[in-house]
Amino acid sequence: MNKKLYGGILGTIGFLLSPLSWWNDLVINFPIAYISACAVNLIYKGAFLGAFIISYWITNVLGFVLLQKGLEKALKDGREKKKYSWKNFLRDAILSLAYSLLIVMLVKLGIIKPIM
Repeated sequence: MNKKLYGGILGTIGFLLSPLSWWNDLVINFPIAYISACAVNLIYKGAFLGAFIISYWITNVLGFVLLQKGLEKALKDGREKKKYSWKNFLRDAILSLAYSLLIVMLVKLGIIKPIM
């Protein structure tokens, strides 16, 4: 039972970080990436945009990894798992690229700026 609970928690965190839901980028990944980029920009002036993009992608990849590991632990009793298809991957990659372009646009237009 503990493995199922642990797997469920990991899977939930992974889902929240992954780009599998339309709302998580604006509510979770963008703020994490923004805070990370501001921290990097305090140390390396001018690195805000690059740090923003890299942090955003790291949250997405971490989300997929945690989701997969969590589901593996939670569903380890032999039930058949739904495969993550190339079609799903392509859709998620395109959405992530679109959000990345949105980040670049908002930073270049001065709408999103580092705190300091």
